[in-house]
Amino acid sequence: MKLDDDIHNYYEKLVLEHIAELGIDQQKDSEYLADLCCISLNLLPPRYIRYEVDMAFYLPQSERFEMTLKVKEAVARASSFLENQ
Repeated sequence: MKLDDDIHNYYEKLVLEHIAELGIDQQKDSEYLADLCCISLNLLPPRYIRYEVDMAFYLPQSERFEMTLKVKEAVARASSFLENQ
């Protein structure tokens, strides 16, 4: 059984955007980035959506801000974990 190709975790997009903002994607190899994404996403609650437009129109600004803070913290924790390995 397959659910749908459109269903995805919205935090994936936020994590990738934050990694790009920090420039980590330009500094590290694909193996490190994959590990960083997996660890970061495992530190965050899932937020499944079908369409990006749903989040753009229906997500309150306060909740978007909270999600952004959670992503920053998760990426920092994941990065620290990987650097200390």
